Amino acid sequence: MRVDSHQHLWEFDPVQYAWIGDDMPELRRSYLHEELAAELDAAGIDVTIAVQARQSLAENDFLLGQAAASGRIRGVVGWVDLAARDADAVLGRYAARPGFVGVRHVVQGEPDPDFLARPAFNRGIGRLRAHGLVYDLLIIPPQLPAAIRFVDRHPDQPFVLDHLAKPAIVSGPVDPVWAAPLRELARRSHVCCKLSGVVTEVRHPAWTPALLAPYVHLAMEAFGSSRLMFGSDWPVCRLRGEYGDWTRAAEQLTAGWSDDERTALWGGTAQRVYGI
Repeated sequence: MRVDSHQHLWEFDPVQYAWIGDDMPELRRSYLHEELAAELDAAGIDVTIAVQARQSLAENDFLLGQAAASGRIRGVVGWVDLAARDADAVLGRYAARPGFVGVRHVVQGEPDPDFLARPAFNRGIGRLRAHGLVYDLLIIPPQLPAAIRFVDRHPDQPFVLDHLAKPAIVSGPVDPVWAAPLRELARRSHVCCKLSGVVTEVRHPAWTPALLAPYVHLAMEAFGSSRLMFGSDWPVCRLRGEYGDWTRAAEQLTAGWSDDERTALWGGTAQRVYGI
């Protein structure tokens, strides 16, 4: 079974999705499960995991509703205020709903460099495992050192790093400020990584599989296929290309991998980690 571990859906509202600015015309409309199904069919992807795009409980309900209507969305990574006093109760309520597999916070947008060290937030993280939930880690390269300390506080909690921590992708050698802490983070066996969201981090007018290759190869070297999973980041990827463009590039970049490695990347890892 081929799995897209990271895609989004929304009924567009400029207030609710304020991060979708006027400079993102491709995204300033609704994306629902019917359109997703057509993209999956064209790309040969069987099922997906839908990930929150706004930080509200209403987002969880919306995505779970889309999953129920679709049949192609096997998991939802939603949002819960993990620092709230009632976080455990809210987590339990959602964990009991079919398909709710994890939570995420948009840490990349937090101005506090010590956000991941906040005691209340960490108390909430400490309750995820009891509910069988994964935590998706959305950060940018300067936050990698804090993320290492963070995951070390929770050695039994499954974590999934989104988008390779969003390195700035340029021609030439990869930035060691990103590469070194990424390798260090990958030494933690309870952390997996999504091969997703890379095309939107390209700093050139155009991108090619060859430009992305050093980043994909480093991720494979650091995490291994058993802790890597494919994700499209659709429709956000449409800022730099269509669903099929990235899927074909990922196929090309992993063509030399063994059958077992490709099976893990294209579904096996996501199935195991998210329990879908």
